[in-house]
Amino acid sequence: MPDAHHLLLFVAAGLLLNLTPGPDVLYIATHGLRQGFRAGAAAALGVAAGCFVHILAAAAGVSALLATSAQAFTVLKLAGAAYLLWVGLRLLRHPVGIDMKTIAKDDRLTLGYQAKSSREVFSGGFWTNALNPKVALFFLAFVPQFIAPESSDKALHFVLLGLLFNFNGLLINLGWAGAAAWMRRGLARTGARLARLTRGLDRAAGAMFVAFGVKLALTDRPTA
Repeated sequence: MPDAHHLLLFVAAGLLLNLTPGPDVLYIATHGLRQGFRAGAAAALGVAAGCFVHILAAAAGVSALLATSAQAFTVLKLAGAAYLLWVGLRLLRHPVGIDMKTIAKDDRLTLGYQAKSSREVFSGGFWTNALNPKVALFFLAFVPQFIAPESSDKALHFVLLGLLFNFNGLLINLGWAGAAAWMRRGLARTGARLARLTRGLDRAAGAMFVAFGVKLALTDRPTA
């Protein structure tokens, strides 16, 4: 494991990276605004679970395979791009309405769409992260910088640092979920305003998911 100085540097860098909005943050914020903190937290936990896949894969050498095998990288890249495009197009096509009778019951306000179960939200967050090969390659490039060359068990240290990074990321993502839920409660008194905001968020998130999907599809395999 790194010394205290490098460990603090690792934590600080991880927190800054996790604060950067991306597909995961958009997914969490969208569900937090639609259904409240519980849905946002389920999305955050799903993202964290997807991140575990990359941590274990990188420790086992799978990420190294993605970095060196054009075919393996392309397969996972296209699967991830297709999923992001599917999510984005669903958000763009989703008609948002609002039932004024539900305004008084803020915890049940679903803005005219069928509320998803926590399991469904969790699953979506998991696949949003797990199908992104850039996350796997990020772990392969970032984490080893904080493992001492003389370490006797680099794989174990990789997993431990990955778990720390993921835990910090989960805290940040729960913060995004809480912020979205807070905004939702503040706007719940004005149903029309909340509906407009959610409609705008759906369209913006949908467009960004499509853009992320296209960008991922066009991403070249990193070369040494």
